[in-house]
Amino acid sequence: MTVSLIKHENVPDSGSFEVQFDDGRPSKYFYWDGEPSQRLRSEQLGRGEALKQAQAFAREMRDQGI
Repeated sequence: MTVSLIKHENVPDSGSFEVQFDDGRPSKYFYWDGEPSQRLRSEQLGRGEALKQAQAFAREMRDQGI
């Protein structure tokens, strides 16, 4: 199984990291915004934390073969 990490940044300093699976399962997104006062969702993180969490999740899924 292949797990891909894709960065989406359509608006400068705001976006998401997508953890995508090659077996057709739905992707998991980690949303981020560089400006805390502009965050529209409580689950949005800073870019660094979102990347860290996305990488950890992708690594865990890859290692488990899930």
